[in-house]
Amino acid sequence: MTAPLNILRAALARLILVVLFAVAAFSPFAIAEGWQHLGAIQHVEKLPNGVELSAGNSKVRVTVFRDGVIRVRVAPKGTFPKDTSWAVIETPEPSAINVEDGNEDVRLSTGNTQVLIHKSPLLISFADAQGRVILADESTLPMAWNGSRIRVWKKMPEDENYYGLGDKAGPMNRRNRAFINWNTDAFGWGESTDPLYKTIPFFIGLRKGTAYGVFFDNTYRSSFDFGKESPDYLSFGAEGGELNYYYFAGPDPKKVIGEYTALVGRSPLPPLWSLGYQQCRYSYYPEARAREVVSLFRQKKIPADVIYFDIDYQQGYAPFTINREYFPHFEQMIADFKSQGFHTILITDLHIKKDPNHNYAPYDSGTKQDLFVKNPDGSVFVGPVWPGPSVFPDFTLTRARDWWGTLYKDFVHMGAAGFWNDMNEPSVFERADKTMPLDTVHRLDDGSTLDHRAIHNVFGMENARATYEGLRKLQADERPFVLTRAAYSGSQRYAATWTGDNSATWNHISMSTPMLLSMGISGYGLVGDDIGGFASSPPPDLLTRWYELGVFNPIYRDHAAKGTADHEPWVSGPEQESIRRRYIELRYQLLPYIYTGVEDMTRTGLPFMRPIFLDYPTMDTFNDRDFLFGSDLYVAPVTTETVDAEEIHLPPGDWYDYWTSQNHASTEKIALNPALNELPLYVRAGAIIPMQPIVQNTQEKPIGSPQIKVYAGENCHGSLYEDDGHTFAYQRGEFRRTNYTCQISPGSLVVNATTKENKFQPWWHAAHVTIFGTPAQPKELRIGQQITRDWQYDANSHSVALTIPDARENWSVSLTF
Repeated sequence: MTAPLNILRAALARLILVVLFAVAAFSPFAIAEGWQHLGAIQHVEKLPNGVELSAGNSKVRVTVFRDGVIRVRVAPKGTFPKDTSWAVIETPEPSAINVEDGNEDVRLSTGNTQVLIHKSPLLISFADAQGRVILADESTLPMAWNGSRIRVWKKMPEDENYYGLGDKAGPMNRRNRAFINWNTDAFGWGESTDPLYKTIPFFIGLRKGTAYGVFFDNTYRSSFDFGKESPDYLSFGAEGGELNYYYFAGPDPKKVIGEYTALVGRSPLPPLWSLGYQQCRYSYYPEARAREVVSLFRQKKIPADVIYFDIDYQQGYAPFTINREYFPHFEQMIADFKSQGFHTILITDLHIKKDPNHNYAPYDSGTKQDLFVKNPDGSVFVGPVWPGPSVFPDFTLTRARDWWGTLYKDFVHMGAAGFWNDMNEPSVFERADKTMPLDTVHRLDDGSTLDHRAIHNVFGMENARATYEGLRKLQADERPFVLTRAAYSGSQRYAATWTGDNSATWNHISMSTPMLLSMGISGYGLVGDDIGGFASSPPPDLLTRWYELGVFNPIYRDHAAKGTADHEPWVSGPEQESIRRRYIELRYQLLPYIYTGVEDMTRTGLPFMRPIFLDYPTMDTFNDRDFLFGSDLYVAPVTTETVDAEEIHLPPGDWYDYWTSQNHASTEKIALNPALNELPLYVRAGAIIPMQPIVQNTQEKPIGSPQIKVYAGENCHGSLYEDDGHTFAYQRGEFRRTNYTCQISPGSLVVNATTKENKFQPWWHAAHVTIFGTPAQPKELRIGQQITRDWQYDANSHSVALTIPDARENWSVSLTF
């Protein structure tokens, strides 16, 4: 009797569940405590781009935003709010869709994506063209609300992993952890600190090589739980705002990131100089100290492009002022630095000192134009920050952003090359929550208002936006460089960023890479951290290891806090200085490869510094330490104090050791025990890497020829992108793109260079080509059809080196063995 009894019990349980869901459609009954869940669908209305579903008093819209992107919106009380977003810049594209309204399900099909909507209760599943479910609502937890709170629960397969959410500390895989999004001034953060400085409510699910993405477009305090509450499901939601999310079908990680960044925008092409080495400190003052630092870089022949000035250059820490006691010749100093190949970046925090009747123009003009954030009673909100009592521009107003942009006029005319927007979470001192009261009022262009609950997480983004757009007006054709600490999805349209106030510890260098990788796959590819650690003083070996790792960060900036030991490359003695110089020089040698990859990132959204799974989604042996720099360089940095020999697992295919040119198969086990001056670096067999001679800064014309390094192998290709490096002329077609390929066959190897887009004249004419992986010394070598004997063979590195006299034209090199 046991089996029939169990069947009866199961049937009864199902009946009870159906009844409960039916009741939920018409009452506040909740399956999860405190939540009112969606019940059964009573009506289906077909829309031109999807369906609108009625469930009790609630409505749900499931629409096709474009092929491969599905949007879900929920109106608990049946009325959808005005459709606006701080993040989304793309407009929907008409797509062919098919809607089938059945007795139990509604099926929406478009392209390679299917949406299956169960009617009772209302549950949504996303599937591929073959009907294989990729992401599905948890069957016992339909979407729900509780007052202003909203939430979604999704099934969580045992073998699925989760990545994204921006600069979260700890392992890159988010599984089994929960996170909060609330931009926070998190000085001294650690591995378990959450939240941090940025809100990027986007994640990627990856399972057996198949990927999808979810973007929850909600600016309120939000949370994501990847199995901490239950091993059976993940969930996400917010304390207010709309339940509004986008599903990206993928099916591979690159496609997901491309779809997401198309929706929220991609980084603009930065000036070339910003990809060089950047030197910063809190703070370089007085003027003589700053001049000494710049002079030492040039005397010691350590390449560098940027020097930063933190808040001590300002009078009383008031933004847009100059402390003339510390910097009596500020304008001339900036001009002198420029003549030495240094670009000056100035910090401009968003708080304005409350300083009436003292001719402080930012406060006076902002007050006159009524541009500052207000309290609920209509008075201006005042909070203490670095200058003391301060007011805050209402960046949600276009006229406030426009005004903010004009404040940079004098600095731009002085020759300042970039600006650093810090403290823009926004940070407010002497408050337990470190920010504005939640009831402060932000005005919108249409005359409506929102409180700080809705605006907090986008305040820093709109600050960076105001800076970027202001510089576009002031700098004519010059590309702006803005660095921001706080961000929301889409902030990459306006500014680069960094991971905030880290610490000078081995734990923090080990956390650096997974944070930067997570930022990159979250759409934010122009990112770095404080080399050496901001807080406390790094021991010499740690600082050197961080200089080595920093070469392969998109933004390469050394920074240190007030009261800590110096971080400049020459500290710690000549041995450490020599190693650090060598790696900074490597950064400049790689700039053609880096600039080419960053330009590609601005078009595709794919980060240049990337996790292994982005190119090898089925590989399951990667870790949080090693990463790809572009598709062609595999970096295995040292991030621990005690280095014991350990094995690394290269991605599929063959790889060359960058330093020795030794060829390794991915099946080979490589034991590493690198000396202090060694950073394990490998090149994909099939890569063609453009490089250049060492320069002291990006304004310096290299002496010699560009170096094209060909690493023979399968799928052999590479490219070189060039433009003037600092203006928007590239948008008018003034750039040069050269594509390289190589073909290997028994007895021969051919390298080709083809330039299709050629409206920019580079600094070079000839090119030096080195071909690694040659099976033997060639019997014959031709440039085009012409036999040449002007080449060298290196038996140790199995390479052939030659010079192409006129490399601006299309060319080919043929080797016969």
